[in-house]
Amino acid sequence: MPTSTVTEQPPGRPPFQRLWKAFLTARVMVAQALLLLQLLGMVLNQAIEPALLATSFGYLIAATLLRVFGAGTPPDPRPGIQWLPSIGVDIALVGLLQVLQQSGSMNFTPLFGLPILMAGVLGTLTLALGTTAGVTLLLLAWAWWLGSQGGGDATQRYLQTAVTGTGYFLVAYLVHLLAARLTSEQQMARRSQMDARTQTAVSALVMQHVADGVLVLDHQGQVRLANPAALLLLGPAAKTSTPFALEHTPAWKPLMDLARQTFRQEQPQHADVNILHEGQSPMGLRIRTWLTRAQPASGASDEEPLCVMFLHDLREMEARLRTEKLAAMGRMSAAVAHEIRNPLAAIVQANELLDEDLSDPGHKRLAHMVRQNAERLVRISEDVLDIARVQHQIGHAPSSTLALDATVLQAWNDWQAHDPARRQGCLELNAGTAQVEFDAEHLRRVLVNLLDNALRYMGQEPDSLCLSTSATAAGQVKLQVWSDGAPLDKSVERHLFEPFFSSESRSSGLGLYICRQLCQRHGAAIAYQRANRALAHGTVAGNAFSVTFRSTTRPAESSSLFDTIVV
Repeated sequence: MPTSTVTEQPPGRPPFQRLWKAFLTARVMVAQALLLLQLLGMVLNQAIEPALLATSFGYLIAATLLRVFGAGTPPDPRPGIQWLPSIGVDIALVGLLQVLQQSGSMNFTPLFGLPILMAGVLGTLTLALGTTAGVTLLLLAWAWWLGSQGGGDATQRYLQTAVTGTGYFLVAYLVHLLAARLTSEQQMARRSQMDARTQTAVSALVMQHVADGVLVLDHQGQVRLANPAALLLLGPAAKTSTPFALEHTPAWKPLMDLARQTFRQEQPQHADVNILHEGQSPMGLRIRTWLTRAQPASGASDEEPLCVMFLHDLREMEARLRTEKLAAMGRMSAAVAHEIRNPLAAIVQANELLDEDLSDPGHKRLAHMVRQNAERLVRISEDVLDIARVQHQIGHAPSSTLALDATVLQAWNDWQAHDPARRQGCLELNAGTAQVEFDAEHLRRVLVNLLDNALRYMGQEPDSLCLSTSATAAGQVKLQVWSDGAPLDKSVERHLFEPFFSSESRSSGLGLYICRQLCQRHGAAIAYQRANRALAHGTVAGNAFSVTFRSTTRPAESSSLFDTIVV
């Protein structure tokens, strides 16, 4: 049959440092009480044995010396001579006091409880049981000595000694188990505390250095915790000290609405929002929220849940994606430059020389097809190489301020002059004196790309294409290129501004991508939407590409672009 055993594990010394001092203090108090009892007996004219008084006084001195010089560290819990100054002295003192008192009117045996408790709490189970066994033997010896003196019923004394010894054994065993449990609990609490401190330190370190913003909000919209990245994304209105309220700043309303939705639905939420501070360009953020809950085991079922909000800068996410795509495009551009342009030039030149010697109409038609397709390949290769030029200008173009209407009028006239018969449309300039921060050459490139794209899909009416500008009382300035083309398929609309994406096989798919890059460089935003427009022959639905500018109050400046894009 399996048997259960008690594993002797010495109690850890640090948790019992205070208990060791408490026991030493208790010994001093017991010595003082014994000495005071002896002195009180002398005052009351009772017969006091000088040996009892001397023993009590000696015990006080020994207990005091151990309290002063031995309170630093508890002894080794295993049995040994290190326990003689404490447990050994106590047992010897009680036995000596019991022998010295002659009248038998005072019983000192209850004082054996102090060394037994000390051994059970501070020592091993062996020390506890050994101390109890020694005390029981002394009690039996005392019962025998009394019997040898012929006093009283010996059987009753032995029975009383057996009951007392049994009680001491039970007390020693239970006290040791409780002490071992206390040691285990304290060690577990210390490990949990260390784990909690480590986790707190790691969490704080991660919060300080993580690239994404982290906010912790309560039901009232108070920000309990915010890392530096979140404060940077929130803008200058964010406070470095928490808590602060989101709802007091209008630009943070989308974040507050998402937090309320998270609390209301009790489900994680995610959304892409724009934070717009006055006088600054919009900040695009991808937000994900989670709701914390109290752990059932913690017993804090009424604890208020918190909303943890992660903020990702869409510009950085898109920048990483663009970096990867542009790296691939750079390699492709190099291959195009070396492997396609030179052979194409040779093909075009050879075709022109061949065309001079041809007289048959069929052969002439074939030569014309060769020239058209070769020119198409040249345009595609130039568009691919143009990406590198645009990226170079985005990084090196100086900032400038220009009058929107005047710049748009000049670009519109230049665009029409290339093919006046075909490039027809309406021009509506309603921005007045609004100034925008944009490079003039870059804005001309954006307009040319949007107008060429609209011209490709517009109808036959003179007003099938419209270029307009507008400015609102709130200071929002925008331009729009509209054409009455057919609606775009949803699958096409999702990828409009991606490089190399086109719904036509004859297009390189880089025009709208270049427009977006140039707009983002100057803090503007470009978007597509299906919009209705009132024309002379009625209201017509069409495709609208809108550019929303970052307005400025600075006077117009002349652009000093030193590296232009050739179209």
